[in-house]
Amino acid sequence: MIEVQSTLLHEDLINEDFVCNLSKCKGICCVEGDSGAPLEQSEKGILEEIYPKIKHLLAPKGIAAIEEYGTSVVDVDGDLTTPCVDGNKECAYVTFENGITKCAIEKAYEEGIVDWKKPISCHLYPIRITQYPEFEVLNYDRWHICKDACSFGRELKVPVYKFLKDPLIRKYGSEWYAELEENIAANS
Repeated sequence: MIEVQSTLLHEDLINEDFVCNLSKCKGICCVEGDSGAPLEQSEKGILEEIYPKIKHLLAPKGIAAIEEYGTSVVDVDGDLTTPCVDGNKECAYVTFENGITKCAIEKAYEEGIVDWKKPISCHLYPIRITQYPEFEVLNYDRWHICKDACSFGRELKVPVYKFLKDPLIRKYGSEWYAELEENIAANS
């Protein structure tokens, strides 16, 4: 584990390579799984606020799920997540463009409709955060549907932490990321 401020990072985030390859996976991570995307408590209010602004970008079944369950839900494990459609698989915020899954929230962000990109757990994927009272642990979530991202990352020689530089800075700040790079250099 690598310690940076009040976080611990698994070495896989440095040693494993990863670059999303949407042309291969088609964004399947947004439509597979056993729950919606994990949300931070502060993101619940953001989703409530932006929903009317992004509703026109959502698929009818996504709108139906949100109108029935809310902009966020508590899943069977007691975790706050995005709501799902299609038997707890597809995120309610999904749209499809040319056969590729796209986040309606991110699309609204890119179009200047909202100033929030998407839930941080989505932006950080394949990192998953486990929170403890005194610190957070960042782990690499291995999922078979991301095999193309792993091979593409190896081909490009991009470690997970470098691929996720922007969301890591979004979550923890640029000083945190600089300290991470210093720790990695010192341990190389």
